[in-house]
Amino acid sequence: MASATAAGGARNYNFKVVLLGEGCVGKTSLVLRYVENKFNDKHITTLQASFLSKKLNIGGKRVNLAIWDTAGQERFHALGPIYYRDSNGAILVYDITDEDSFQKVKNWVKELRRMLGQDVCLCIAGNKTDMEKNRNVTVDEAEQYAASVGAKHYHTSAKMGRGIEEMFLDLSKSMIEKSEEGVARGRPGSTSRKSNILVVDDSTEQPPAKSGCCG
Repeated sequence: MASATAAGGARNYNFKVVLLGEGCVGKTSLVLRYVENKFNDKHITTLQASFLSKKLNIGGKRVNLAIWDTAGQERFHALGPIYYRDSNGAILVYDITDEDSFQKVKNWVKELRRMLGQDVCLCIAGNKTDMEKNRNVTVDEAEQYAASVGAKHYHTSAKMGRGIEEMFLDLSKSMIEKSEEGVARGRPGSTSRKSNILVVDDSTEQPPAKSGCCG
């Protein structure tokens, strides 16, 4: 999905980012906080998937992010490949108060590596750090695991707006770097992976389904 074009001397990059994780870990809340700076306490389940877009300027490089928020419920897992196929970046989200949600992240990482190889840039987000007193996943365990799979770990809170801007900025920089490596090898970005999804960079496009706040 990566593409880069030159416009007026500046390069434009179009990247697809997907958020994966169990239901109610806060995926939707992270996206809404990042894109719209909104937070809603109500737990409304994401149905299948939706996406929002975000435009960045990183060192004169224009980056358009299509951020896909996916349902975490078990019954939707079979649909996963439809949504993360051809992604340039993935954010694997878990709830720091829920050990099982962290274990499920490991399954997603294996799946992404199997489907997309090393081309996809991975971030792991330990969300709900505003509930630190109820933490059930140790920082050391999470950071060691992330390092072992070539991902960077972030401590986030959609409620407090912590760690989210940094995470998306770092991920965008990693995707630019990966794309430029592909160009240097004569392969622009990750275009060897074909997508059956049209991701537009314009929020006028209707998402496949409505989503709420609980990832």
